[in-house]
Amino acid sequence: MASIEEFECEFTRAVIQGYASVFAGAGLSRASGHTNWKELIKPFAVEIGLDVEKEPDLVAVTQFYVNEKRNRASINQRILNEFTRDVVMNKNIEILTRLPLSTYWTTNYDKLIEQGLAANNRKVDVKTTQDSLTTNIYDRDAIVYKMHGDVFTPNTAVLTRDDYEMYGQDRPLFRTTLQGELINKTFLFIGFSFDDPNLNYILSQIRVLLGNNSREHYCFFEKVLRDKYSCDEAYHYDSTKQRLRIEDLRRYGIQAVELDSYSEITKILMDVEQSYLLNSVLISGSCEQPPQGWSDDSINRFVYGLAKMLVAKNYKVVSGFGFGIGSSVINGALSEISANKYKHIDEHLCLRPFPQNTSSEHQKLWSEYRMDLIEQVGVAIFVFGNKADANGNTVEANGMIEEFKIAKTLNKFIIPVGVTGGASAYIYSEMLNKKDDYPYLTSHWDKLFSETDINTLIELIFNIISILRRFHTNGDLTIR
Repeated sequence: MASIEEFECEFTRAVIQGYASVFAGAGLSRASGHTNWKELIKPFAVEIGLDVEKEPDLVAVTQFYVNEKRNRASINQRILNEFTRDVVMNKNIEILTRLPLSTYWTTNYDKLIEQGLAANNRKVDVKTTQDSLTTNIYDRDAIVYKMHGDVFTPNTAVLTRDDYEMYGQDRPLFRTTLQGELINKTFLFIGFSFDDPNLNYILSQIRVLLGNNSREHYCFFEKVLRDKYSCDEAYHYDSTKQRLRIEDLRRYGIQAVELDSYSEITKILMDVEQSYLLNSVLISGSCEQPPQGWSDDSINRFVYGLAKMLVAKNYKVVSGFGFGIGSSVINGALSEISANKYKHIDEHLCLRPFPQNTSSEHQKLWSEYRMDLIEQVGVAIFVFGNKADANGNTVEANGMIEEFKIAKTLNKFIIPVGVTGGASAYIYSEMLNKKDDYPYLTSHWDKLFSETDINTLIELIFNIISILRRFHTNGDLTIR
């Protein structure tokens, strides 16, 4: 069994390093208003004289119905009706589809995962048939494997015992592909009951091949709590059954994360997302004119060294290529990437230069652009921040101030390097006036406004960033 903290740490690492995946069951869509499997087939059970509450094998129920009716037209129509109803997107799907996962697996017929990806501006390649596995959508961001079919092709949906028995013949490549992913990726099973014959077959084959060397995966279980039962006997029975099931899943490398309530999942996923975002750091700044105490050379050495240090410590540097510092950010990051990061530029550097047109229409575009940029990071560092106005006078960079307000709205960790002057000094002052909102800076306010040694200033910033992850993990509000 894994603790919540262990899961968050390991799954976040998998997300950052690109080997995380999700397997979604009906429980993930249930929160949006879609029916679950038992509710879906209940009318058919009633029609043939059965009670789904008394039937442990729901696949058998659908098979009995088809045997009785000699066709599945009614089931196909019910799938179409139920999974094309208007429902709301739920928070868990929103978070999971924001994470940079390359593959999503599901036994669900609905479109929620695809819709979540589209809403997050991610291009999706949906695989619903064996033939679709042989083609790729160009420039895709994620693949959704719908191994039991899709709402718009209900006649091919997997739902009867016949369908499961023929799965290995009709869709063997789905099994092969999933088997490969389970070997080389870390999965989160969410909303899944582990009653699916296909998945159980695949897991058993992996166990035979790898024995105790299979990769670890994770799932959530809600604790069996005594206060939900009217008698001790029922409580002890369900508690024992769950304990045995959790132990059995360990044979396949699946670690259960026990929760007091499934409602905790959203907070856990939010923590994973925040931990992932903390790996990306925005350097926001511009410098038309060196402020007092700074020169072009010292500005370059400071920004270059800051970007280089962040990459060396495995952070991803994000930059809008601000005037006067953009080149230094690039050069510092590329220096470290070329020397020690196997030239993996995209993993450590994200450049988002702003459009150069200054019309009112583009001002709105810039605001949207800034929002999109800051959504991708967990930490925003503000340095310098001045520009020339229409009369040639040096003024604070209002774009940086807007970025500060966006970062604050999005609850990002903000580090204002006030000693660099300009908009950064303004941001520093604004934050200092409400310093209780920024407990992670408690011991560092003075140095952020007074430290003039470049190497010491860079080390100070890194110390704050590195401890932010600890702050996020254990909630220690004072960083020393």
